[in-house]
Amino acid sequence: MVDFQCKRRYNWEDFLEIMRLLRAPGGCPWDAEQTHASIRRNFLEETYEALDALDRDDSAALCEELGDVLMQVAFHAQIERERGRFTMEDVVDGVAQKLVYRHPHVFGGEKVADSAEVLVNWEVLKRKEKSQATTADAIEAVPHTLPALWRAEKIGSKTAKAGFDWDSALSALGKLEEEVRELREALESGGAEDAPHGVREELGDLLFITAKVAQMSGVDPEDALHRACDKFDNRFRRVETLADKPLAAYSEKELVALWRAAKEAEKS
Repeated sequence: MVDFQCKRRYNWEDFLEIMRLLRAPGGCPWDAEQTHASIRRNFLEETYEALDALDRDDSAALCEELGDVLMQVAFHAQIERERGRFTMEDVVDGVAQKLVYRHPHVFGGEKVADSAEVLVNWEVLKRKEKSQATTADAIEAVPHTLPALWRAEKIGSKTAKAGFDWDSALSALGKLEEEVRELREALESGGAEDAPHGVREELGDLLFITAKVAQMSGVDPEDALHRACDKFDNRFRRVETLADKPLAAYSEKELVALWRAAKEAEKS
């Protein structure tokens, strides 16, 4: 048993001490065994759970889930403290320094007209801070671990700021139609999916330009796809309700008819 005084309410220092004690001799064997890699997925899951609470506007759940995200931050920081590389205090100082540096209109004498100018300045300061000399450098800095549609949207946004863009979303739509044709050709060729200009490559191109159309339209492609998944889920439930035999027993034409009936039922 470790030397710790339980309380009715804990503060920031208590929290960091708890994290230290969990990994210290006499603490929790599981916590002591963990590494950055072993708890990597936990970080992602806790973040998604916090977002779910946010989307549901559930304040009690959001408070709890933000705590779980904070625990993951403190966990990784504690591992680094033990390795002698940095501490939670360094993490806090680093983000505070960044916020002050990137808000010269708040903490310095710079003037801005509106939030749009704030974002422009933020990007300039960020690139200077990270020694990104070119837009290609900024693109490479977009995390490769982001969901692919989100990464594609961010890349499209950065190239647009450099002037590499279509005139409108409608113009980009022409490129999307071109990619659909190329995907059709890849499917019709019957070649290996990973061959040059094969299905995988052409499908990737199609998804990338789809994300670009979304970015130019002011739509979050991840959000749009999630909404499409929800819509499909609801409509498929109607299809199953309308069916009078197993779906596998229907022909393709009959399934299309069922789908259209489900779609019409939504309107009513």
